[in-house]
Amino acid sequence: MKFFPLVWTSLWRKKARTIFTLLSIIVAFLLFGLLQGVNAWLSAFGADSHANRLYVVSRVSEISPLPGAYLKQIERVPGIRQVTYIGGIPGYYQEKSNNILAMASDVKTLFAIYPEWQVRPEQLEAISHTRDGAIVGVPLMRAFGWKVGDRIPLRTSVMKQNGSADWNFEIVGTYDIPGSPSLANRLIVNYTYFDEARRLERGTAWAFVVAVDDPSRSAQICAAVDALFVNSPSETTTQDEKAYFLGQLRQLGDVGLMTNAIVAAVLFTLLFLTGNTMMQSVRERTPELAILKTVGFSDRSVTVLVLIESLLLCGLAASAGLAGAAAVFPFAAALGVAGSALPLKVVVEGLTIAVVLAIASGLPPAWRAQRLVIVDALAGR
Repeated sequence: MKFFPLVWTSLWRKKARTIFTLLSIIVAFLLFGLLQGVNAWLSAFGADSHANRLYVVSRVSEISPLPGAYLKQIERVPGIRQVTYIGGIPGYYQEKSNNILAMASDVKTLFAIYPEWQVRPEQLEAISHTRDGAIVGVPLMRAFGWKVGDRIPLRTSVMKQNGSADWNFEIVGTYDIPGSPSLANRLIVNYTYFDEARRLERGTAWAFVVAVDDPSRSAQICAAVDALFVNSPSETTTQDEKAYFLGQLRQLGDVGLMTNAIVAAVLFTLLFLTGNTMMQSVRERTPELAILKTVGFSDRSVTVLVLIESLLLCGLAASAGLAGAAAVFPFAAALGVAGSALPLKVVVEGLTIAVVLAIASGLPPAWRAQRLVIVDALAGR
């Protein structure tokens, strides 16, 4: 530690260059943290899925509506415990960037099928007596400063019977999903109110969510449900929850490959940037390094000092970038694209990459410093 002031002073020899290099590395590791954090979250998406839940959607397209009358037929399939509709009103609150989905369902049945969604019993009872009531995810309540009793205006593309596309809901309760707060990113409203109020596609649903008694019979039940509607105008595809989630991810493409490619390109560019910075720094300090050798510093000591300087530069910037990613990451939870905290695995990977980057960019100038000949350096050769 006694040589730390010497390393620190050398690092700030050219303040502007050091500052810009630090900022570049900070931004690179901020990007790394966010992208790899989202990638880790997507990789774990569906890992906590429940085998006793099935999703029934249109075989043609998941956005093609299914007749609401299918619900009664699905309920009669042996092994099925509960079924409910899923409809929705996509829209925005105040500004177009504030995208919000109001999910329409039989609310009591929905919360029974999703027991991990926590809601107070009195609030669940309240929505059954409030036609235009809504139970709102806690992250949304925090993001917009809402409270129970507020009325939320949503501008949507779903026309009402009166010709308006504006929907208003009264908040009667909140719900949370411990461990997966990013999934609590919507309003849950009464399907009956939604279906009666809309102008088009009345009596239809986006999908049906099914709870089964025996998860080991899920495949058999999926086949039985789809057999009900073979050769009908609206054939169905039924999957368990994990298969459904994986299908959703496949529609996005290979997200892991895309994020890894972006991160690799950024870090590869960063390697040249930091390597160039260190080479210039050592080149400018050639006489100083020669003096250090003159006063007794060994070749190994000078090499270590240069490597420590590189480690300090990359370590400080990478830590700041990862800290920024950790601070920003939870805010993405309200958008449904990330978890509540940056995974520790991503932080460890980031710091490891920073060390490798520091060594890789520091070795060439350190080797140059080690091979430095005192006489030639002092003579300016």
